[in-house]
Amino acid sequence: MVAIEIGNVVQDFTVIMVVASVMALASYKLKQPMVIGYIIAGMIIGPYTPPFSLVLNIDVLNLFAEIGIILLLFVVGMEFPIEKLRNIGKKAFLIALAEALGTLVIGVIVGLQGLHYSLFNSLFLGLAISVTSTVIVMRILEELDIVKEEASTVILGVAVIEDIIIISILAILQSVASSATSTGGAHLSIVELATTIGTVLAFIAGVIIIGSRTIPKFVNYVGGTNQHDLLIVAVLGVAFGLSFIAFEIGISVATGAFFAGVLIAESKVHSVTRVLALPIRDMFAAIFFVSVGALMDIRQLPIFIIPAIVLVVVSIAAKFFTVFLSARLQGFSTLTALRTGFGLSSSGGELALVVAKGGADSGVTSSFLLPMIGTMTVITTFITPYMIKIGWRFADIIISKHLFWSSYSDIIKTKIRLSYFDTVKKIRRFRFFKK
Repeated sequence: MVAIEIGNVVQDFTVIMVVASVMALASYKLKQPMVIGYIIAGMIIGPYTPPFSLVLNIDVLNLFAEIGIILLLFVVGMEFPIEKLRNIGKKAFLIALAEALGTLVIGVIVGLQGLHYSLFNSLFLGLAISVTSTVIVMRILEELDIVKEEASTVILGVAVIEDIIIISILAILQSVASSATSTGGAHLSIVELATTIGTVLAFIAGVIIIGSRTIPKFVNYVGGTNQHDLLIVAVLGVAFGLSFIAFEIGISVATGAFFAGVLIAESKVHSVTRVLALPIRDMFAAIFFVSVGALMDIRQLPIFIIPAIVLVVVSIAAKFFTVFLSARLQGFSTLTALRTGFGLSSSGGELALVVAKGGADSGVTSSFLLPMIGTMTVITTFITPYMIKIGWRFADIIISKHLFWSSYSDIIKTKIRLSYFDTVKKIRRFRFFKK
């Protein structure tokens, strides 16, 4: 075991925070999401950027990144209490399922047949482009002051359910990847695959059924002491505890952290715990995004930039049409379906990077996949605000033109009817006078 000097750790941490803060400030001034600044900061300090790496020990960065994943998904899970998930409704669930699975299948097909990637590269790629950034979309809807629209409600509901579907599929994929690595190949028997899926579903069911009856009561009891330091230690213990259990049974730590957040959200003091956890989350989440940027080998940019652009177009088209068609099938109006399609059509965000890093950590994906998905995330994060703004206006124009032509058609039909009746009257008068 290689000893790591505390001086090197402090130096690396200093470099990470200084460069990340500078690039985050630049992103803020340019009115762009800070995640872009963090990724670029990682590229600057990473080992693949010439002339040399500013980070002495990349393992320390990876350690901080794993903690960042746990805290990031834990706080995301706190946004989705079980009662809220029940109230989202069947329609949002079906749209989310159609979008996630439809985009995943299309991504895998494009990866296998179009780009000739391996099976696991295509699977993790398809899952990554299925993600919609709930945080980014919610922020944009609030800034545009359209969060109370029907389409916005559907968008947020679908995004919530989609996050859970993506995290569950990621847990299954990582378990399958781990089994494939241990058996020396990518081929698994049906029994092994069923065992993997059953393990994930059993973990989720156990967390929801057993955990929802115990964890919220425990957190409420600790919250009753009115000691904030004790409360934050207790909830972080729950988050890391479930993450450890998930890891031990071969599931992603992100899955355990997410459902820990869901359980904490059931407590009466969840709003306080969220406020207490946010600063810690923000710090380690920043390190996670920096680590993703640091692991992006920009020397491979000529190899993956064209496929990345192609996949951005494919993901946007796949997500838009699956959402639009499934929304129409669920009985939503054309306007709502169009707006929902545009709102959810841009893939990427923090969860896409979690998926990409999950593939890299499993050791079954190629070295180019993480930087390619990182590049796609930067592109889609940048264009998402414009897609929602322009898409919303485009939907309004389409509907207004449709209403105009419908009204114009009704007017023409009415005129034809009146002209017909007028002609009939004239003919009758002519016949009368002729007699």
